[in-house]
Amino acid sequence: MRIAVTGSIATDYLMTFPGRFSEQLVPDQLDRVSLSFLVDELEVRRGGVAANVAFGLGQLGLSPVLVGAVGEDFNTDYRAWLKRHGVDTSGVRVSELRHTARFLCTTDLDQNQMASFYTGAMEEARFIELAPIAERSGRIDLAVISPNDPEAMIRHTEECRQIGVPFMADPGQQLARMDGEQVRKLVDDATFLITNDYERTLLESKTGWSAEEVLSRVGHRITTLGAKGCIIDSQDGVVTEVPAAPEQQRTDPTGVGDAFRAGFLAGLSWRCSLERSAQIGSMVATYVLEHVGTQEYSIDADEFAERFGGVFGNEAASEVRRLLP
Repeated sequence: MRIAVTGSIATDYLMTFPGRFSEQLVPDQLDRVSLSFLVDELEVRRGGVAANVAFGLGQLGLSPVLVGAVGEDFNTDYRAWLKRHGVDTSGVRVSELRHTARFLCTTDLDQNQMASFYTGAMEEARFIELAPIAERSGRIDLAVISPNDPEAMIRHTEECRQIGVPFMADPGQQLARMDGEQVRKLVDDATFLITNDYERTLLESKTGWSAEEVLSRVGHRITTLGAKGCIIDSQDGVVTEVPAAPEQQRTDPTGVGDAFRAGFLAGLSWRCSLERSAQIGSMVATYVLEHVGTQEYSIDADEFAERFGGVFGNEAASEVRRLLP
């Protein structure tokens, strides 16, 4: 399966606050918040949702097509890094005017996060056409519409419908910025819709659709639940629940959802069941949780299968080991 991953490509600035955000907020003064956090650590890492998902797919032996807009600074070393890890970067547009997007995130002791995102060159993603990319790549079997310039997300979704490419709608943090009509356009006819539990509620509020109405418009609805795993609702009435794989150490949650998507998509590419695909996603997610940075992990097939079997059973592990490179 040839997968095109559209969305943000960014540089991450990851900081750690040795306290709790909840202790810094005064309940009766939330209408005039002015906070400054003295952080202990600063890590500068490669990131962006689409790049993170594509990197994860590359770690699992696939060769996804990355589609997004960047600044000239991307060519310094980021492009070479992704190519070395199996990512096709031919769908990346380089801006002549703007820098690559920046993500600034601070994490507290409870793994709560406060973040800001500078779009930069990402605004030019709206000028990217998927059809020429599909022609150069030979084909696109599934497109992932992840957080990006909102106009780009809508354009990619509409183009998928026009050229007959199934797509996964992954609105993520852009739900807060998009209006109801935009969200409805993004979701309608998606083969897969993926959000976390908070985004699930926000999506229903923005669209005015009930949970049943949302499901009637997509093939499968995946809701990630953090430490509680995920749940998959399908149009045929089947509900699949998958637990989270336990981590060996909890370091930084940034990018965990992106890694889950990479594992899930790899499972789909290998023609696994939805349950097995979600289990793979759950396992890959723990690798990111155990590292600082969203692309700092590597997957050893034997170790992965051993850990996988410890959570999901030996039969599942044997199946996955045969699929891993």
